[in-house]
Amino acid sequence: MRRVVITGLGAITPLGDDVKTTWDKLLKGESGIDSIKSFDTTHHTVKIAGEVKNFQPETKIDPKKLKRLDRCVQLCLYAAHEAVEDANIDFDQHDKTQIGVIIGSGIGGLLTWEAEHVKFVNQGPARVSPFLIPMMIPDMTSGYVAIYWGLKGPNYTTTSACASGANAIGDAFRAIKYGDADIVVSGGAEAPVTTFAVAGFSNMRALSRRNDEPQKASRPFDKARDGFVIAEGAAILILEEMECAQKRGARVYGELVGYGATGDGYHITAPAPEGEGARRSMERAIKEAGCAYSAVDYINTHGTSTDLNDKFEAKAIKDLFGEHAKKLVINATKSMIGHTLGAAGAIEAVATLLSIRDGIVHPTINLTDPDPECEGLDLVIDGARKVNINYAISNSLGFGGHNVTLCFKRFEG
Repeated sequence: MRRVVITGLGAITPLGDDVKTTWDKLLKGESGIDSIKSFDTTHHTVKIAGEVKNFQPETKIDPKKLKRLDRCVQLCLYAAHEAVEDANIDFDQHDKTQIGVIIGSGIGGLLTWEAEHVKFVNQGPARVSPFLIPMMIPDMTSGYVAIYWGLKGPNYTTTSACASGANAIGDAFRAIKYGDADIVVSGGAEAPVTTFAVAGFSNMRALSRRNDEPQKASRPFDKARDGFVIAEGAAILILEEMECAQKRGARVYGELVGYGATGDGYHITAPAPEGEGARRSMERAIKEAGCAYSAVDYINTHGTSTDLNDKFEAKAIKDLFGEHAKKLVINATKSMIGHTLGAAGAIEAVATLLSIRDGIVHPTINLTDPDPECEGLDLVIDGARKVNINYAISNSLGFGGHNVTLCFKRFEG
């Protein structure tokens, strides 16, 4: 079976507009969460989010095309440019029918939908933009990336709520492993910090209301957590068949060796009791990787800062790994970035790969009083830590009962 390696990374997050800036701030334990600046929150109960700061898409995307691209697609293309450049790959030197694009987005062009709906209500059907549909539908993340570089392999978008980005990377892994593509541009993108979305998530009591302390609002595994912090961003990875990457002398961040995907079949928002779906997802990824549970060194958790997710994910880890769970190094990227929904799994995959490359794990911030139901795990609360990582897993869990685990390995050619 063909092996799959990662040769390029790109990201734009509430911490920075590239991978290096985001990674440096994660290691320092900085928060990218603040009061919302993109719209008036006067009548909103929740007034905080993880917004991308000073976004300048025109530096990488033709300004003439920006008006026809929803912010979600803009973020996606921006991160894709960095990933392609980072991989030092010239797609024209490859068979483009063997280069795929699989990118996750849980919602897609929500900002466009909101703006055009206001026009529809206030000015009538004739005023709705003819670009509404292609700007709104989630698959335009993968569509535009493929169009930009003329890529003609498998092309689609995964939509599985907060597991979307991880599902996309897992599907890209399988496409290469089974020979449907040699290279896949994959990841996730989301731009859900809108007045309508914040109202919806807030009214279902999913969001933190710690408006006076934005940087302390996202508190995965902490006893005082009161919900997640909505955020925006994108991350793109270049996945390649190992021999293809070696032939062109590519630098390799790590190898993707396992992909687990399960369903809870239980509830529209709550995870399955005891985290049994997440446990099976991790079990499947590790089984495909062909390693022992004791070989896993690090877990980048879904860690949303919600009551049920955190305690059930912790329970799933302890149930699956047994005594080895105490030896695992575990953290939560969302403590600093917030929850980027469909982009989360991709951003966290980037953090996981950089942890393997650099031998260091970023801290989980705001974890001052661990929930007793999450005890027994090493959640890296005292700053970044040097760790020799051979195998690492990243979990993503979504509304609707979607569970995804990606298993990465230090690359050995």
